[in-house]
Amino acid sequence: MPHLKLHIPGPVEVSEKSFKAFCTPMIGHRSQEFKDLYGGIQPQLQELFQTKQRVYLSTSSAWGIMEGAIRNLVQKKVLNCMCGAFSDKWLDVSKRCGKEAEGLSVDWGSPILPEMIDEKLATGQFDALTLVHNETSTGVMNPLSDIASLKSKYPDVMFIVDTVTSFSVVDIPFDTLGIDVLLTGSQKALALPPGMGLFAVSQAALDRSAALKDRGYYFDFHEFQNNAEKDMTPSTPSIGHIYALKSKLEDIFEEGIQNRFSRHARLAQMTRDWAASNDFSLFPESGFEAQSLTCINNGAKPGGRIIDVATFQKLVREQGIAIDGGYGKIKGTTFRLSNMGDETEDTMNQLYAVLDRCLAKLC
Repeated sequence: MPHLKLHIPGPVEVSEKSFKAFCTPMIGHRSQEFKDLYGGIQPQLQELFQTKQRVYLSTSSAWGIMEGAIRNLVQKKVLNCMCGAFSDKWLDVSKRCGKEAEGLSVDWGSPILPEMIDEKLATGQFDALTLVHNETSTGVMNPLSDIASLKSKYPDVMFIVDTVTSFSVVDIPFDTLGIDVLLTGSQKALALPPGMGLFAVSQAALDRSAALKDRGYYFDFHEFQNNAEKDMTPSTPSIGHIYALKSKLEDIFEEGIQNRFSRHARLAQMTRDWAASNDFSLFPESGFEAQSLTCINNGAKPGGRIIDVATFQKLVREQGIAIDGGYGKIKGTTFRLSNMGDETEDTMNQLYAVLDRCLAKLC
């Protein structure tokens, strides 16, 4: 089968270099070679997360860490900030973990604002909150820095943040923000194969976790910490992923972290400009657009051009590119274009050229 170039919001394209690293011959996961591999990438991971804490690697999707954070940190009640399909799901996950939970919900396309959270936390009911920084289903980026500023007002509330499509795309200084859990996955902005979660945990979160007796084993923060101190993982890791991550970290630091942020911002603006030039409006509220993907309005709300998204997807696919036709309740009334990972101005311009040709066939 010919390769289909991925411009969906994940998984995204994996470079030949990363795939080659992923296929490095196996080593024992309790060997000195593994300790050297795991320990060797910690300094770069800590710099990328902007933390002095250990960065943990989990053989799971990011959802494993999202569930684990609930089980490790919620004693009283969790506030789940809900602004799209993935953040909405966290409420269901919280309840399935047997925790008392409440949703703070806004219309899809709108952001979660700090004053909304402040009003809820002021009740004193909550000891944890969950936030999806970049809601992938809607293309909305929530104002994390402003929200994190509430931590000083509510130091006993655990701030749990999903950065699956914003990590390494925008500046997220874990220690400076003062949040408690920062988690991401391998298959989005890091442009690696799916199957690995990465996360950092504050000392306050480790202290809270120590008081909970039903945090399980596989995602027990203390199992990760105790093993990380020995450059190990609690259970058998996906060693191929870690080799690929080592290779990707080489790429990121060769480019420069700030240059990576700037590249993603530039490519996101190019996509927004392409949408405007074709009379499309955007789905996210103005000023809260993601930098890793663009969610384009196609009738989900008033304004802008409307096309047959399914036909458009089919035409684009025939040209060797996969794009996303919208997610959940806005499927077909939006579509999404990814610029995250290793994309460049050249690769994005190739995408726009294909999109233009396919749009012309719809007219």
